[in-house]
Amino acid sequence: MRETPRSQETAGDLRAGPPQHRPDRALAHTPGTSGPGTPHRSDGRPPHTPRGARCTGQGGRLGTTPPVPGRPAYLLLALCGLLFGLTTWQVAVGGPLARLDERVSHQLVGRGPRWLTELGADLGHLHVALPVLVCALAYALWRGRRRQALCAGLAMVLVPALVVPLKLLLDRQGPLTEATGYYPSGHTATALIAYGGAALLVARRWAMPAAVALTAATGAGLVLRGYHWPLDVLASVFLFSAVLLLSSVGMRRRSG
Repeated sequence: MRETPRSQETAGDLRAGPPQHRPDRALAHTPGTSGPGTPHRSDGRPPHTPRGARCTGQGGRLGTTPPVPGRPAYLLLALCGLLFGLTTWQVAVGGPLARLDERVSHQLVGRGPRWLTELGADLGHLHVALPVLVCALAYALWRGRRRQALCAGLAMVLVPALVVPLKLLLDRQGPLTEATGYYPSGHTATALIAYGGAALLVARRWAMPAAVALTAATGAGLVLRGYHWPLDVLASVFLFSAVLLLSSVGMRRRSG
């Protein structure tokens, strides 16, 4: 007596009988598939499974949302570190770059309208820049973005933690004074982290260009008023651009 064939659709299906067509499980071999037997919905819509709906990242690997930092971010970090190391080395040994820096500074000091350059330099004061960041932190907390607020706050904490030891270590004299401790520029670092961090927290299209403009105005004012050498300003830009980039990576990364 011939046995009734058992369905081969699933290992746990114990019902006897030939396989039955199910409309909701329709499969089709469509042109352009990666290989024979690749399932596709017959109506052309993507499958409802999470794996089918997820986008792939680099090299076909599953990606994450928001994206994790890729190679360009690490290259930019390395470039900032390399440039900061170069300027610090030149200042420490009084190399040709440091001597050129001093000659350029003497040509720039006093140029531009005094009120405008003074205003630019004042943008780096803590009592001007910090309230901007505090408002952005309050906005982020109100929106429930605690992780982003924490990353921006930690970046600002790193300003004195990094600047003060470097000032003591390099002990560079200022352009128009006998006093020392001018490298790197703390005002530039404060402006970059405060305005840049606020721009990341607000997350508006205009915010980051505005932060760049305010930081540039700060650095230009400091140099034109003779408060800092150009390399003092550039060193802070290199170092704290890396800090801000790490902060933005922390803001985007999901907790595991």
